[in-house]
Amino acid sequence: MKNIIVGQYIPGNSFLYKMDPRSKIIALGLLMISAFLFEDISHIVYMLVGVLLILKIGGIPIMRIARGLRPIMILLLFTFSFQVVFIKTGDVIFDTELTLSSVNLILMILIILTWYFTRRYIKSRFLYLIIVIVGILTMLSLFSPGFKISSSDFVIYEDGLLGASFIMVRLIIIVTLSTILTLTTRPTDLNLGLERILKPLKLVRINSEEIALIISIALRYIPTLLDEANKIMLAQASRGVDFSEGKLKDKVMQIISLLVPMFIISFKRSDDLANAMEARSFIPGNPRTRIHILTWHYRDTLVMIFCVVVLASTIFVRVYL
Repeated sequence: MKNIIVGQYIPGNSFLYKMDPRSKIIALGLLMISAFLFEDISHIVYMLVGVLLILKIGGIPIMRIARGLRPIMILLLFTFSFQVVFIKTGDVIFDTELTLSSVNLILMILIILTWYFTRRYIKSRFLYLIIVIVGILTMLSLFSPGFKISSSDFVIYEDGLLGASFIMVRLIIIVTLSTILTLTTRPTDLNLGLERILKPLKLVRINSEEIALIISIALRYIPTLLDEANKIMLAQASRGVDFSEGKLKDKVMQIISLLVPMFIISFKRSDDLANAMEARSFIPGNPRTRIHILTWHYRDTLVMIFCVVVLASTIFVRVYL
């Protein structure tokens, strides 16, 4: 939970912090649309390089973003494996036969048990899991003594590998762009920017301030609730509770012991927030003054022009190339 950085704000002085929140929100939308319109792996890689340059110029540590991607690594691995295994078009890149024998089965069980009991001592558990999976596949491919139980062909096709890489890079770009917005924008500025962007919805009698308030509160309390959950887990661990070990029934009970205080803390914080808003006579939709006034600068115009050019280029490539 410490690695989740969505919703957190880190103070800084780069141009990303000086931009108007409205321009950042619109730029995020335009770049996300561009990411979804790309169809070629080379184009999406170019966009990934551009996002990395934005991080470098904006003064945001790339390793911090990489640590923030750890919670979705399982999703990325599952998506990558699904595409590689089930897409059967294109040229064959890798072809081998996986043979399960009596000796292989025993060795595979021993490897899995070794991984299960030693993973708590490994710092990079995700990398350790990848090594174990690759080791098992290598053993099934090259080593098959004993009684043969079953065998199957493991084939990797070019389209499957390219498609898996394409989807993986696209997900990384989308998560990184969203993280850049929350890392460089104060919650109050983000709320105000959303209100201004959604203001035309009042023409169809939709209260834009309520929608912006809901979104900003949700983003603001993601890191707060995660921090509370981490404190509860540390308190439970000091009492001898281990969330990574035990039977399935024990893990369910441990999760329940975590959820109950989390719900109590969430309701208490919601009640405190409602009382604070009521004490300040906050009524969504009513006119009110603000301390911070949004100002559109030349840098915001340049960023908008850049994002529009990127989107136009994407549409041109998608339609004519």
